[in-house]
This record gives sequence, structure tokens and C-alpha cells, in this order.
Amino acid sequence: MGIGEVERRRGNHGAAMDAFDVCLRHDPDNRFALIGLADCCRAQRDYHRAIEIWEQYLGQDEDDIAVLTRIGDAYRKIGDHRCSKEIYERALEVEPDNAYALTGLGHLHFDFREYRAALQRWTRMLEPDNIRTLTSVGNCYRKLKEFEGGLVYFQRAERLQSGNFFALFGLADCYRGMGDNERALEHWQRIVSDDPHNKIILTRAGDSLARLGHTDEEEHHYRTALDQHYDTYALLGLAQIQRDRGDLDDAVDSLSRVLAQEPRNTRAVCDLARTHDAAGSRERARGVLQDYLDRGGRGRYVTELLQQLS
Repeated sequence: MGIGEVERRRGNHGAAMDAFDVCLRHDPDNRFALIGLADCCRAQRDYHRAIEIWEQYLGQDEDDIAVLTRIGDAYRKIGDHRCSKEIYERALEVEPDNAYALTGLGHLHFDFREYRAALQRWTRMLEPDNIRTLTSVGNCYRKLKEFEGGLVYFQRAERLQSGNFFALFGLADCYRGMGDNERALEHWQRIVSDDPHNKIILTRAGDSLARLGHTDEEEHHYRTALDQHYDTYALLGLAQIQRDRGDLDDAVDSLSRVLAQEPRNTRAVCDLARTHDAAGSRERARGVLQDYLDRGGRGRYVTELLQQLS
């Protein structure tokens, strides 16, 4: 047991499992060896075997809350949401306010977009100094588009840990949802200052700059994002800038890059058609839309635009 535990703490899970297996051959019901072996399986993402071992352990102590929540987590990891929910609720029967069970159930509800139910679970065990729970509650409000409610929790999280990525992201997105683009940009920029190559945040910052009319800075953010990797929204934003200033050939190139990656991106199809139309080639514009429909594409905006151009 001692060797197994030392190896497990070192991260040598294979050696630890060998030691726990030897222990269990001599003492098949050894509780500590079962727990140690299951934890090693979990660390190696062998959740099915971990569940099997933990359930063997429950034969000795069916109300062990730590093991019950571990099993619930493992079922959630493998996508068996029904069993996961049953185990978490069984844990709550033993300990009604167990934080791990409530957290797990909250994540299950969140995954199924049951944000009100997730809120009920998470607010029951809300700890004033738990950043993960604060941002999880904030994200529920954000998904429900109740942005002012979300701000409260993201602000509390950010006060606890200044610069926390999830708190800053939540704050920026809530301000964006409320139409306060100045404050949204402030928080996007704070993330960019720590993570200058995050293309998602660069694109979000570019969107805020676009709404504020700062075209040059907006373009810089889009191009910086594209220097990292292909990004749909950065290319769409860049194409809009190019079209607005009359660089129609460049806009066509940007939109064509999007459609080469995503042939059914309806926004890119419509924007490309409008760009051809702006360049004086209505026939090419109609051809882009008709080709999209002929290839099985659908979209009310595409058909409406085709009718307008006809």
C-alpha cells in the first residue's frame, strides 16, 4: 500500500497500479488499495475500469460520499448522463448539500442547456471565494442573456483573482450583450495583454472596435488573429472593412477563403454576392447564390437576396 501510494503521488500510475494489484491479490477487499487503484485508472482516463472498482468498493460502504461523487464524475466523463445524474442524486440523499454532487449536477444541466436548473444547483453551494463556481453561475446568466445578473458574479470572481481569464471573458461578453462596447473592449484588451496570440479574443476585440468605429485598430486585430491561424470571424470582419473602403477584390479574396473552408457558410455566401454586386457584376452575384442553392444549401437570407438581385 505504501509503495502504491508513493508512486501514485509521484504520477507513476503504472507502477502504483502494479503495487495496488499485488495488495489486492493478498487482500481482495482492501479499501485503500481499491480507492488507490480506481484513482490511478481515473488519472489514466480509464473511466470504465475506475467505475467498476469504485462500485466494488461501495459493496463495503454504500454511502461513501467521496466515492459516490467520483463515480458520478466518471459517468459524466464517458457521456452516460443518466447514470451520472442517478449517482449524484444518491450522494445528495446521503449529504443534501454536498458541493461535489451539486457541482456535477450543475454541469450536467449546463451541458443540456438547462441553465435555470444549473443555477439552482450551483447557488445552493455557492462559496464566496470559489472562482470556478462564481464564473459557472455567471455563465448561466450569460447564456440566459441576463447579462446584468452575470456581471455580479464575474465581478466577484475578478475581485478574488485579478486577471482571471474566465472572469474577464464573462465580463467582456456581458458588457457586449448590454451594448456597452467601450467596457467590453476594455476587458477584451486586458485578456489580449496577457495572451496576445489568442485569436478568439483578438476577433472579439475587433468586433468591439468595429462597433466603436475604430477601423484601423479593428483591422489590426483581425490580421493578428489570422497570423495565428485561420479564423472565420476574423476573415468575415476583414472582408467587411475591405468592402466598406472599396477594396472589393480584396474582399472577394477574403470571402473566398472562408467558403473554401466552409462552403455552406450563408453569411459568407451573401456577403460575397453583395460584393460582386457592388463591383457591378450582378450576374456573378446571382451565380454565387444560385450555385449555393444548387449544391443543396439552404437559408432564407440566401433566397431573399437572390430574389432582390433578380
